[in-house]
Amino acid sequence: MDWKLTDDRPIWLQLTEQMTRRIITGVYPPGSRLPSVRELAAEAGVNPNTMQRSLAQLEQDGLAKADRTAGRMVTQDTAVLEAVRRSQARVVMEQYFHAMAELGYTPDEATALLKEEKL
Repeated sequence: MDWKLTDDRPIWLQLTEQMTRRIITGVYPPGSRLPSVRELAAEAGVNPNTMQRSLAQLEQDGLAKADRTAGRMVTQDTAVLEAVRRSQARVVMEQYFHAMAELGYTPDEATALLKEEKL
């Protein structure tokens, strides 16, 4: 999987966002074991401490749990996963409506355009 990292925001935050997306889209299914910190850090080309901070944030957000014997696991709580998924969807929708407003569309017009296009 490709990691897309930029210099405009903290790397650990970008890693957290990308790991969150992978979890809520099923790349890492509920209850599955996450790769180790070192594996993920090597894959992303970042320092293991940076990846550790990202994974700690996933735990704080309720998306992952640390297990001393099994490593980190994705939560099995589908309610948490769905809540995060909907939250992410809201962000995308806000971006869409903001961009459409810049083009001169009202929210109703932007919604109608979506319905017409059925992307």
